[in-house]
Amino acid sequence: MNPLSFPRSGYDSVSGLVFLPRLLDKARLHAAGRLAGDYNLGTGYDARLCRLLGLAYDDLAAKAREEADDATVLAWCYEKGRRPSDDEIQHFNAFMTKRGWRDDSAEKMKASKEKRGIAARDDIQTHFDLYDFDEGRK
Repeated sequence: MNPLSFPRSGYDSVSGLVFLPRLLDKARLHAAGRLAGDYNLGTGYDARLCRLLGLAYDDLAAKAREEADDATVLAWCYEKGRRPSDDEIQHFNAFMTKRGWRDDSAEKMKASKEKRGIAARDDIQTHFDLYDFDEGRK
């Protein structure tokens, strides 16, 4: 029996694009029956990344399941969907890595920290930080 696993951090990147390794891990682990928990597959941040790349989540998840190399999957994304400009990637990365910190989801972030009993943890400021905490990386 394969143990359940967590996906990589949202901060991880492929060729400078954050969150893609996490999305690919979620798709692969889910297909193998090894994804530890509910990860809102295809919605939320998955959907944001798919919109940036001009791809349907199901198509990207299928490619992730058939190809183990993340860089190869990204090249496929650029070929089948769209290749964002460097500025678009920079804006996407900044948005994603800061989400929950001083934005419209800050109250949700605060409530999530309180629910977990970590309201005083100043090192956990963003949703990616919270994922890292939940998955034992912080």
